[in-house]
Amino acid sequence: MISVPSPVGPVADQATGPTGDEWAAAVAAVRAVPPGGRVLLLCHVNPDGDALGSMLGFGLGLARLGGCAVQAAFPGNQELPPSLRGMPGSHLLVQPDEAWADPDLALCFDVASASRLDALADRMTARTAIVVDHHASNTRFGGIHLVDPTAAATSVVVDQLLGRLGVPLDREIAECLYVALITDTGSFRFDMTTPAVHQFAARLLATGISPAEVSRRVFDSRPFGAVQLFGAVLQRSVLEPAAAGGQGLVWTHATLADLERYDQPPYVLEALIDSVRCTVEADVSCVLKQVSETGWAVSMRSKGGVDVSAVAVALGGGGHRLAAGFTGAGSADEVIAAIRAQLG
Repeated sequence: MISVPSPVGPVADQATGPTGDEWAAAVAAVRAVPPGGRVLLLCHVNPDGDALGSMLGFGLGLARLGGCAVQAAFPGNQELPPSLRGMPGSHLLVQPDEAWADPDLALCFDVASASRLDALADRMTARTAIVVDHHASNTRFGGIHLVDPTAAATSVVVDQLLGRLGVPLDREIAECLYVALITDTGSFRFDMTTPAVHQFAARLLATGISPAEVSRRVFDSRPFGAVQLFGAVLQRSVLEPAAAGGQGLVWTHATLADLERYDQPPYVLEALIDSVRCTVEADVSCVLKQVSETGWAVSMRSKGGVDVSAVAVALGGGGHRLAAGFTGAGSADEVIAAIRAQLG
């Protein structure tokens, strides 16, 4: 059994999100892992800071408890952006084909549907499985659900679980959870940023991590080729003031040829949506990123007038009211036409 100390400090009460029974079931599942048992941690394909930071932060917490073996994995391309490389807990990462097929306990982080786990989805059907997430569109796959749509990031839910397990924050855990928090709050610029979020950030900073150093690595480090790529893609942006019921749509697309021209990996495009969403004439912003001859990864944002998660869900994806995405097929014009039709 994993040895769990008495809780350290207060654990915030949540009026919504996981029930008391769900929290109790999750804690019991962790405690029930036998000595030397195997715990597999998963996050979604092409992990962002919240997915990876939440997973690795929890993995480090398990290591502090001791008594079990821990692996962390995600499906698909294993190349992480420089901003996420070398995070504390990275030593837990294994290749997808090395991930245990029958762990004693599996947990996934920041995953709204099993499809986001791709070839690793079957791990969530083995023995006990816990879903830790904050997406309102979560499909409730897996066994035990710690899903809180009011949480600004999945790391907020992770912090709650670690607290209930009696794991105190240290500098390494805090760095992982801070990367997760600033990623999904846009450095505390988005609507989900509450007084409680700042209180959480204060507890993380109190461990001694440097917010300037972390933020510089996560947000302000980009190769010159990526700067040139952004310029080219932004130049083809299209503004449609009449779209979304007159609230406006701005969109652009990046092709595989663009990546090749500027010798850049696909992950550099993840930050492009922030340069598009600042357009004052549009409530909705979209970036289409080509992933194959007829495949596009679509990122959508709203300033509050439109629920883009409804659009994404209708087109096979998911997300939040103000930030969502899906995978589209066809030409860029066909994909944006589908989006335009859903926006009304």
